[in-house]
Amino acid sequence: TAICQSITQLMMWYANNAKYFPPPSTAKDQFQEELVIKPLHSGDIYASFQFRTQWDTDFLLGSKVSHYRLFPKSLGQVISKFSVRELHISFTQGYWRTMQWGQPFLPSPPGAELWVWFQDTVTDVDLAWKELTNVLSGIFCASLNFIDSTNTVQPSASFKPLGVGNVTDQRFLRYAVLPREIVCTENLTPWKKLLPCGSKAGLAVLMKSEKLFHSSFHSQALHIRPVCKDWQCKSTSWELRQTLNVVFDLHTSGQGKREWSLFKMFSRTLTEACPLASSSKVYVDITDNPQLFELSPATPLVSQAVVLGDGRTYSVYDLTDHATFGQTHSLNVLLRWRAAEREMLRPLLHGERYVAGYGLQTGEIHTLVYNNHPYRAFPVLLLDTVPWYLRLYIHTLTVTSKGRDNKPSYIHYQPSKDRLQPHLLEMLIQLPPNSVTEVTVQFERALLKWTEYTPDPNHGFYVGSSVISALVPSVVAMDTNNTQERPLFSSFFPCKEESTYFMRIYTEPLLVNLPTPDFSMPYNVICLTCTVVAVGYGSLYNLLTRTFQVEEPSQGLAKRLANIIRRLRGVPLLT
Repeated sequence: TAICQSITQLMMWYANNAKYFPPPSTAKDQFQEELVIKPLHSGDIYASFQFRTQWDTDFLLGSKVSHYRLFPKSLGQVISKFSVRELHISFTQGYWRTMQWGQPFLPSPPGAELWVWFQDTVTDVDLAWKELTNVLSGIFCASLNFIDSTNTVQPSASFKPLGVGNVTDQRFLRYAVLPREIVCTENLTPWKKLLPCGSKAGLAVLMKSEKLFHSSFHSQALHIRPVCKDWQCKSTSWELRQTLNVVFDLHTSGQGKREWSLFKMFSRTLTEACPLASSSKVYVDITDNPQLFELSPATPLVSQAVVLGDGRTYSVYDLTDHATFGQTHSLNVLLRWRAAEREMLRPLLHGERYVAGYGLQTGEIHTLVYNNHPYRAFPVLLLDTVPWYLRLYIHTLTVTSKGRDNKPSYIHYQPSKDRLQPHLLEMLIQLPPNSVTEVTVQFERALLKWTEYTPDPNHGFYVGSSVISALVPSVVAMDTNNTQERPLFSSFFPCKEESTYFMRIYTEPLLVNLPTPDFSMPYNVICLTCTVVAVGYGSLYNLLTRTFQVEEPSQGLAKRLANIIRRLRGVPLLT
């Protein structure tokens, strides 16, 4: 009875003082998940996971948030503490083969890439950048703590904000790449834990580590940016987009036949959508169907979207509809090829990079940019970040197209400082139609201190990929209306011109050998010296310090036994 009276009094007190308590949170957080399956002309399969969490709050106005529903608290605290406006991070294992697979939905270079826009209220950007990399290194179990001033640059034009806002002050931008970073399970596990449902329900149940890493290409990324809440954009919210791209190779999988399914790719099937997701769909690219492959089970839902300037058709499986799973309560999409592979259309924009020269003193970096459009020319923005130990001769920079000089219309060069900052080179180059533009620059290799070499110096030193950004001519007109109803994979990069679309590609990273001393020589000298000391000096010292004494030999055991017997018999002893 006393407990009931206490509860009643508490309820009455709360009713009388309710005006002093804020109403419960009315935040409209949203979570969407998608899986895009694209059969490639080579017979491989491209699978792209897209997870989008929209957080109904605005840190840009200085508001503090203590309640988290769908948005991960660890990332929310990072945004608030370091005043981050945009954050983009990716971990990639392998190199995307553009000439065989076409263009990816969201490109990323091999290794780890991180670029961040800070708010204009940050006073010491370098200190915030250093602390942020250490925090992210702990969150994703990666080596981001190796990011320092020697591999960090401030691009002037290549990386613009992808969210709302007109921030153009490059002082608040930092970009770094670790081309040698290895991606493994310990990076995937914390990435999956950031999802509202984790890997327990929804599309994330397909992310089985042993299958994802047994592939030709694997890339996981995370993007945070402010977006508009509605089409009027009177207020903003935070968007967290997690992407995972994987390419399953036909030959390395050991199947040998052209037949793919969710179970063969991931060793699992789909049984339910994430309960917290407002939208959960599986898209299968059927633009080439029925000439190329057969899809089962069939679905009546079909969607058309403009992806990378090309109109594509997709079969859609809505996981929020229980009829999608059928009587087996499981969805296993099956693709069976009907025809042999055929030649793929060349991508409009493509880039390559390699090192030329001989010896360990000088060399030359060659960057090739291909414009495969038959009649249209367009400009591209080329970004090169070269470590300080490759000393560029910037006066040897040449740009040629079709055998003639092609003078860049914009050049931004920041020279390196030994052991402090790398080279930064940005150029705006006009690519003629159906041409190959070659950018070359000579360099000299520096001799490092013996403490600056890696544990395996003869393997070489990595140089990050070149970044090529461009507005590529589109084959269809882009729809500039609201993109809320579009698939997630088609609406990341903003584009305002109907005849073009934005594209960013990466070249291969470089592996350069530096003059390396013979690190085995100290070991050999130590071994030889120790041997001489032990054998030579040790023997001499032993002879000089040892004392010799003459001792009479003692009687043997047989002689002692014989004397005992003789003593018992009374016979004279042996001498």
